[in-house]
Amino acid sequence: MNLFLTISFSSIASGLHNWLGTTIQSHMLAMVTEMVIAGLCLLVFLVPLCFVLGYMERKVAAFMQIRLGPNRVGPKGTLQIVADTVKLLFKEGLTPNASDKFLFNLAPVILVVTCMLAIAPIAFARDFQIWDLSIGVLYVSSISSIAVIGILMAGWSSYNKYSLLGAMRSGAQIVSYELSVGLSLISIVILTGSLRMSDIVMSQETGWWIFRGHIPIIISFVIFLIASTAEINRAPFDLAEAEQELTAGFHTEYSGMKFAMFLLAEYINLFIVSAIAATLFLGGWMPFHIGHWEAFNHIMDFIPSSLWFLGKTFAIIFIIMQFRWTFPRMRVDQLLTLEWKYLLPISMVNTILVTVMAIMGWHF
Repeated sequence: MNLFLTISFSSIASGLHNWLGTTIQSHMLAMVTEMVIAGLCLLVFLVPLCFVLGYMERKVAAFMQIRLGPNRVGPKGTLQIVADTVKLLFKEGLTPNASDKFLFNLAPVILVVTCMLAIAPIAFARDFQIWDLSIGVLYVSSISSIAVIGILMAGWSSYNKYSLLGAMRSGAQIVSYELSVGLSLISIVILTGSLRMSDIVMSQETGWWIFRGHIPIIISFVIFLIASTAEINRAPFDLAEAEQELTAGFHTEYSGMKFAMFLLAEYINLFIVSAIAATLFLGGWMPFHIGHWEAFNHIMDFIPSSLWFLGKTFAIIFIIMQFRWTFPRMRVDQLLTLEWKYLLPISMVNTILVTVMAIMGWHF
């Protein structure tokens, strides 16, 4: 039986809150304990998730290049990523003598923490959400933009010209592409009239917005995929860590578990971007419904809501992973030209079209 289908997160939270309230006298201490437990549960979910995405990354690369990929360590190479993690655990973490030690060690922590915070409003299944914020979309956009501080901090504190150049590139890239990402999200907010993730999912009960919103929403979805891929520094927009030019970019000087934390943050960001796209454009955990086709919709409801959400999310992850092996890396000037001369103007015009469509009621 599916866990997310049978257990409500709100019921778990209420039971835990009542138990801690009777066990711990201090309200503040009970609340802090709840937050710590939620964080530990999130880590238990995210670490295996990153193992799965690391294995998937290599298998998708092998699929695109018509080869096998990892196939030695464990069945079908499934333990290869575990072996790599063990290697990083035992690898010595070096810190450059001239670096700012405090900021150098703090940078990867900031990246991972911001990623974990951004997951809070995402609904993994029906009534299974850490924090159902009334400003969920705005919250995710705001928190995810903090990640650039960690990248800039890592590049500057390393006292390495390659790291600094990679960090500067990343800063310019993230700040630029955030505009197109934001305008793409605004398109869905205009149609639903709410920033709350649960409201956006429920508004797609009779059909996902990518089908009901006509061509303007399809354009928003495509722009979101392109711009968010650039925002998380994945190929073909990985100018911040272009190995032919910058060795490894902003994390050139990192090794051991600090380097592993950058990888962890990259995969968590990939999951978050795909989950947001699935939630806003593809209905999130909502099954595939067609208008008032009661019989068809009833059959779709038999599939657990968590499987709908994970299936959509991993389909988008697969598409983003394919980008790496489909398109060549862009130059810096091409990267910024694509955003400021093409994506941003198209997004602005498209937002106006969506607004008119919402006012006139032209969507399904």
